[in-house]
Amino acid sequence: MTMYQDKVVIVTGAGVGIGFGLCRAFVEAGAIVALNDIDAALAERAAARINESVGMERVRPYPVDVADVPAVKRMLDDVATRHGRLDIVIANAGFTDQGPFLEYTVEAFDRVTAVNLRGSYFTAQAAARLMIALGTENGRILLTSSVTGMQAFADLSAYGVTKAGIRHMAKALAVALGPHGITVNAIAPGATLTERTLAEDPDYDAHWSAVTPTGRAGAVADIVAAALFLCSAEARHVTGQTVVVDGGWTVQSPIPG
Repeated sequence: MTMYQDKVVIVTGAGVGIGFGLCRAFVEAGAIVALNDIDAALAERAAARINESVGMERVRPYPVDVADVPAVKRMLDDVATRHGRLDIVIANAGFTDQGPFLEYTVEAFDRVTAVNLRGSYFTAQAAARLMIALGTENGRILLTSSVTGMQAFADLSAYGVTKAGIRHMAKALAVALGPHGITVNAIAPGATLTERTLAEDPDYDAHWSAVTPTGRAGAVADIVAAALFLCSAEARHVTGQTVVVDGGWTVQSPIPG
């Protein structure tokens, strides 16, 4: 029996990158996974890829915009009804939106906060309500923050505010849900090699390796390893924390030249 045998896991924002890596890792560890992404075709392809790789149907796609709170609730209800349990929910969905502060629009601010902050908050709320109703033991809620919520980046003010808010969200929800046996933590990735970051900068690895104390940019596997621990039974006394996975970059925080 593997580490997460037959645990039911939901990961939002999981069509590619870190979210996809999380889904695949939990399936390989024995879990049943609901893979969410706003892009329906991408969610279908991602779920099919993982199912094909493990040789069985362990992943079901859910194309939902996490800013749509009623749709998020319907998704979680469907997962819990199908499987009769809900063990782990990872609110990973979010997007990066750049723009100079003096020119940033209300519409852009509302969208980035709706997805990153409201989406995470109400995904966690719906998950917690179900875990309590189902009598889940060792319920786990994991949020995705970022080093941009710890250090200021030019033209990422609104995005950084959402990621800083998620750090506090982990603390506040840990207090609210501790009495119900549910832990809430966040992961703050640093510069991480994904399809998106490499598309934005083909030399991303070299640029960030040069300014990271460990001498390399992060890999999705680094984030996955932290998540697997925080969602495990061994992490039962870890809650309200934000685990920074950045190779030590926030110790000095130099920006590539």
